[in-house]
Amino acid sequence: MSIIEIKDLSFSYDKQVILENVNLTVKENDFLAIIGPNGGGKSTLLKLVLGINSVKDGSIHTFGELPKKNLAKIGYVPQNTNVNTDFPIKVIEVVLMGHIGTKRPLFGYSKEEKLCALGALAQVGMEEFANEKIGSLSGGQRQRVMIARALCAHPKILILDEPTASIDVEGQKKIYELLEKLNSYITIIVVSHDISVIMQYANKVVHINKTLSYHDVSGLTATSSNPTQHFCEVELFNKLNDNNNVGDTK
Repeated sequence: MSIIEIKDLSFSYDKQVILENVNLTVKENDFLAIIGPNGGGKSTLLKLVLGINSVKDGSIHTFGELPKKNLAKIGYVPQNTNVNTDFPIKVIEVVLMGHIGTKRPLFGYSKEEKLCALGALAQVGMEEFANEKIGSLSGGQRQRVMIARALCAHPKILILDEPTASIDVEGQKKIYELLEKLNSYITIIVVSHDISVIMQYANKVVHINKTLSYHDVSGLTATSSNPTQHFCEVELFNKLNDNNNVGDTK
């Protein structure tokens, strides 16, 4: 089942073209990695899918409708989890913000919402830190808390922007192992520069540098609308693997 359909999408800021003729289909339970150079349009594409920026040329549909009509079905985890780490807020309070759309201002959160937040923390292995200050956690731990916050909305799609940036190797591994488990029932979309890790978990990869090139990682094949002009980390990684296997008779 296709849950995101992007057709003939182009986008510009003033007269600067950021995305050009982008086509992409994301299916239910895909693990999609988005790679490409800084300034290539990755963040802009996320903003369009999230309905932050408006589509002018082409179309984007999530679950068959315009993006703004299905925001409740999409969980988003931003890249920077170091903002306001000195603010005296507990982990459980951060996760409860995932219920912001249903919060009753005068009466706070319901018992069910608090139980949901604790359950989300359990899913990401952070339940024992529920009453700790968010600023006391490591970068990897904060990222898992942010994922728990997104899970509170019971999303069908989880979008993460550089989830392992500034996190040590062990922390990166734990994040991706967590995403692999969540992928059993949630579609995962990850923006990342760490192609060696992504290749272990993603089943699809797209490279964005104004235009989009799609790669089916499971088959180690690549297609591109501009094959003579495009060469990215996926081909490089495959070529290195092929070279390493030359002469291997085992």
